[in-house]
Amino acid sequence: MPRFDRRQFLESVSTLGVGGALFPGVLYAKAVDSEELTVATIAAAEEIAGLSFTAEQREMMLASLQGRLESYERLRAEDVPNSVPPALVFDPTIGTTPPAPLASRIANWEPPARSRPASDETLAFLSVAELAGLLKSRQVTSVELTRLYLDRLKKSDGLLHAVVTLMEERALRQAEAADAEIAAGGWRGPLHGIPWGAKDLLTTKGYPTTWGAMPYRDQVLDEDATVVQRLDAAGAVLIAKLTLGALAMGDVWYGGTTRNPWNLDQGSSGSSAGPGSAVAAGMVGFAIGSETLGSIVSPSTRNGVTGLRPTFGRVSRHGAMALSWSMDKLGPMARTAEDCALIFDAIHGYDAQDPTTRDAAFTWPTASDLSSLRIGYLADAFEADYGGRDADHTTLAVLRRLGADLQPITLPDFPARDLLIILFAEAATAFDDLTRSPEIDTLVRQSAGAWPNYFRSARFIPAVEYLRANRIRTQLMQAMHTLMADLDVFVSPSFGGNTLTITNLTGHPAVVVPNRFSPLEDDPASPRRQPGSISFIGGLYQDDRALAVAHAYQQATDFHRQRPPMR
Repeated sequence: MPRFDRRQFLESVSTLGVGGALFPGVLYAKAVDSEELTVATIAAAEEIAGLSFTAEQREMMLASLQGRLESYERLRAEDVPNSVPPALVFDPTIGTTPPAPLASRIANWEPPARSRPASDETLAFLSVAELAGLLKSRQVTSVELTRLYLDRLKKSDGLLHAVVTLMEERALRQAEAADAEIAAGGWRGPLHGIPWGAKDLLTTKGYPTTWGAMPYRDQVLDEDATVVQRLDAAGAVLIAKLTLGALAMGDVWYGGTTRNPWNLDQGSSGSSAGPGSAVAAGMVGFAIGSETLGSIVSPSTRNGVTGLRPTFGRVSRHGAMALSWSMDKLGPMARTAEDCALIFDAIHGYDAQDPTTRDAAFTWPTASDLSSLRIGYLADAFEADYGGRDADHTTLAVLRRLGADLQPITLPDFPARDLLIILFAEAATAFDDLTRSPEIDTLVRQSAGAWPNYFRSARFIPAVEYLRANRIRTQLMQAMHTLMADLDVFVSPSFGGNTLTITNLTGHPAVVVPNRFSPLEDDPASPRRQPGSISFIGGLYQDDRALAVAHAYQQATDFHRQRPPMR
């Protein structure tokens, strides 16, 4: 075959939009059609990557690089399922002190006393804590509640497209068992008998786990994820697998676009699109979502619900689709911060099947006196010009009124966005087999900002740059540890000040709560609204403190009690 022309090579890689870090990934991925590498190929890769070698050095490298291609072919021939993690394990405590190996549980928590509401519509929108009281007092049965939510899922999903699979038979079986236990005095705790939905990247025996993507539409992984097992043990009732944007990006899946119940012309954001939409619409009591880079925070914001992204490693990801082994996290999405605390209590803790997990203390309820906590706020971010600024400043005023002595802080100055080559390299590895298969073309989204392009482009990230980024990440983690040594929690605009990127890289927990429902700019008379949120960031393994501040805020406001117009 003819050798690849240098000009053609430069033109072809530029059309991929893969930028500057191509050497030696260009060579390893065999981006050219030639069957062999040449010194000319090396020289072209140098120019794009900003490197410079001599002719003698290129000749010396050539045989080694050619030999490695054979190694890559042998490695690619090995079967490596998505569930297999790399031998390297991310530890967010590098350079700091690991948590004490203690897994405490909620202490002396009792559900609030209340009467069953007059309407099923109101019942569907009650918090987990409120539903727990009604179930424990037997004013409502789990079967009643399960049928109510199943009916709402069936009736509303034609508008929202939030459901992948209904699990009616399993759900009713669990609900009947819960009612029998509660009637016999065997109340297991706050989740007993409460229907919930799982983002469809969690495995469940006997049901498809589609990852929202056409290539996996019929995939059945015959085990229950650890989170599913733990919620089963808590007595919760799994009623549906909920949508995610394909392979955990956005709100577009193979069945369409999941909608925001506050504005049906708008997607629900992602990738925990279905959990956000279903919780907001009163179709489940709570849901489990996941976040790698905003996939709990963003749909919680868009749909006006409360979400907890736990400290990295606090919740087992066994049985969950892997996207980025060093950044993936599972967490609850619900009505309130207290709900998230109750759900988190049931699912956190060490799991031998996920080597990143650790036990750490968790206390609920915890101190609600904000004057006893060291709370910072990201001053520069709050002073920027952005949508929702007035609502965010009102949030700060509420916290001060509750006794918080808010101290201005600044996040460490690091090229956090550039460190996201870590995410892209890991994601491309997780789906390398798919990337090299024609099945990649069946994903609904095929744009420059979609996974197919990101996966292909990431094949050109050199291992040296990936590891350098991880070393800089260590420095960022250490800088954040220094900052948080003087804080319990800090408050940030949910999408301001680089908070979302930095804290996902460092593994810090975040609680996001609704703090506004603004009229639509182009139709202010419409009942539709645009939700907004605020984020509370805790120290590593101090999820309970971030939840406590969020809970205090919600006790003083009523945004979490708003219901969407569904039109």
